[in-house]
Amino acid sequence: VQLQASGGGLVQAGGSLRLSCAASGRTFSTYFMGWFRQTPGKEREFVASISPSGGRTYYADSVKGRFTVSRDNAKNTVYLQMNSLKPEDTAVYYCAADLTVRFGTATTSYDYWGQGTQVTVSS
Repeated sequence: VQLQASGGGLVQAGGSLRLSCAASGRTFSTYFMGWFRQTPGKEREFVASISPSGGRTYYADSVKGRFTVSRDNAKNTVYLQMNSLKPEDTAVYYCAADLTVRFGTATTSYDYWGQGTQVTVSS
């Protein structure tokens, strides 16, 4: 499984960005997908996740109400819509795939990772 994240960039506080993560593989619709983020010197932290069908989503408290995770299984792509961005959202964002559907928020629950995309929010 290969994951390619894109859509990061520089945005002012209060602005929006949409991240995309394109996945290889013919069984994308069976993967539980997650988004994480990491800043220098800190652990990679859970942001959001979505069940294989898209019917269940989960969010970290810090992004709840501002970020929305979605997926298009026909396009093998998962999205993270980020609104009302804050400077503390600045990080490298990673998408990840969990092939055994563990519904976890820990990095150890995921089997494959994308390369990351930088999001910078200026104040």
